Amino acid sequence: MKTYYIILSTIIMAFTSCTQKENMKQGIYEGEEISDIARIYRDKESKACFLTIDTEGSWSLYAGKQVESIDFSQPILKGDKTGTYPVNINDSIRYYFQLNTEKGKGILAETHLPMTGGFNFRDLGGIRTQDGHHVKWGKFIRTDELHQLTEADLRYLSSIPIISVVDFRGQMEIDNAPDILPASVKNAYPLSIHPGNILELQDIAKSGSLNLEKVMITINEYLVSDSTFINQYKEFFSILQDESKVPVIFHCTAGKDRTGMGAALILFALGVNEEMIYENYLASNIYLKEKYAEDIRKNPQMEAVLTVKKEFLEAGINKIKELYGTPENYLTQKLGVDIERFREMYLD
Repeated sequence: MKTYYIILSTIIMAFTSCTQKENMKQGIYEGEEISDIARIYRDKESKACFLTIDTEGSWSLYAGKQVESIDFSQPILKGDKTGTYPVNINDSIRYYFQLNTEKGKGILAETHLPMTGGFNFRDLGGIRTQDGHHVKWGKFIRTDELHQLTEADLRYLSSIPIISVVDFRGQMEIDNAPDILPASVKNAYPLSIHPGNILELQDIAKSGSLNLEKVMITINEYLVSDSTFINQYKEFFSILQDESKVPVIFHCTAGKDRTGMGAALILFALGVNEEMIYENYLASNIYLKEKYAEDIRKNPQMEAVLTVKKEFLEAGINKIKELYGTPENYLTQKLGVDIERFREMYLD
């Protein structure tokens, strides 16, 4: 009988051990919302990586080149104090991280991509939905223009790897600053949306002939109501619903208006709270500040063209609600989005 219990205990311990290892094979979200207490940051020039964390108790950080391949055999960093810590990883490769704390677990990566030759490069990953899920990392990258990317930038983007690039710019913008694409890109889609042409808007700003805030409000209404632009966003979502074409970069010149509306529609499709969608939209002001500071200093009237306000995006969303009742109705009826499948594809 004693032998029986020894064998049974051994089997139970072995099963428990295997179960624990199985649970640690892939990044997960659990307990405390990790994005509230920690973030990963990379310097755009050096690509050096840092973890900033504010929590009580011990914590461990694990890393991998994909969320599915995070290595849980050994933490790359651990501690028990609040602070900012350097993370020792290859500076030319995108990494994903699992942070485990005493109160919760979560997947992290840098939201702002460290592009030396760009400004408004942001991953929509990690954003929490209303029902407690999170947008998958490394699937949707919203950006400004791509014509000044460095070799280091291109290697980093290829490591994700970026498969498709969607360009919302008009032909004049494209001719003025042609995209430089990472080697991993297989598909490039020009989906021109003209009223957000920033070069023409700058000319209007210099003339001083219009109330540019009203112009930006009108543009956002047109983005979601003009049949030509609706068709471009419909094609955009057709691309996004084909997993073989993702991860995708989508961009315009500043990455704030045409791209901002595209990002907002993605987040609505994934069930993100509307205020959080506005928060993501307004972050363009942080990342574009350096890019356009001198232009605004020379001509303050251009500020409305080169920044964003909540009222701009809100005008487009309100137009959707006026015409279709809800953003979800607009997405399904006009843009051909299978929302249930889209969430299955892109939420953790």
